[in-house]
Amino acid sequence: MLKGLVNKIIPFSLVDGPGNRTAIFFQGCNFNCLYCHNPETIKKCRQCGACVLICRFDAISIVGDSVIWNEEKCKDCGECIKSCPNDCGPKAKEMSVDEILEKIIKVKPFISGITVSGGECTLQKEFLVDLFEKVRELGLTTFVDSNGSIDFSRNRELLELTDKVMLDIKSFDNVEHKMLTEKDNDTVIKNARYLASVNKLYEVRTVVVPGVLNNLNNVNEISKLIVSLNPEIRYKLIKYRPIGVRTEKIKTVQPDNEMMEELKEVATRNGCKNVIVV
Repeated sequence: MLKGLVNKIIPFSLVDGPGNRTAIFFQGCNFNCLYCHNPETIKKCRQCGACVLICRFDAISIVGDSVIWNEEKCKDCGECIKSCPNDCGPKAKEMSVDEILEKIIKVKPFISGITVSGGECTLQKEFLVDLFEKVRELGLTTFVDSNGSIDFSRNRELLELTDKVMLDIKSFDNVEHKMLTEKDNDTVIKNARYLASVNKLYEVRTVVVPGVLNNLNNVNEISKLIVSLNPEIRYKLIKYRPIGVRTEKIKTVQPDNEMMEELKEVATRNGCKNVIVV
């Protein structure tokens, strides 16, 4: 049976798409963003055992060659994540579609759909196809939160089962994008154009990082791209926040409200009709 590697499931979320949604965060990412706020979702557990030594609640142990996390004993203090030297942590677990559906069905009367995120959820695209087929049978919508690294035009089965995509465009400049993520943005920009052409692009997001990115150029160029595709597509400008980041990788500060409003004005002046700041 095909299983997905899941980092966590949030039963109710108001920030992962429209309405109240269940958000499923998958483990594993092919980007290594300098400002990543969830670096524990990047890699699979390497079974190094560093977290075992730090856990004060006896919630993590080594059985044979495997690190085992006991969810019932865990107090969610976060120390295991902080101590992990490998950008992972012990909490990811393999789950079947039926196991995830169990959790969704419990809250089904209170949600409008699910959103899959990560990490980068589309790295487990075969599993998403199986999951989305079942979720749609429940009458719920399916949203994908993606870094845009897989070509959606070549993954039609997944896209047909996806209601909308929320797409990160981390930098418009390819050189800057490589500096930030270790990957180029050719496929990301291609996805923006393609998803908009088939009415699947719900939202574009850009993180504003002072002193690291050319934020003005990014917002200016990305907003122009959005307007050329469909000015009604939502453009979300996200403040960099120094929470959960790897401080050895990035030295910067949170942008102030004035800076964010100035960038919002740039996007609005370019013709974006739905710009929000978070």
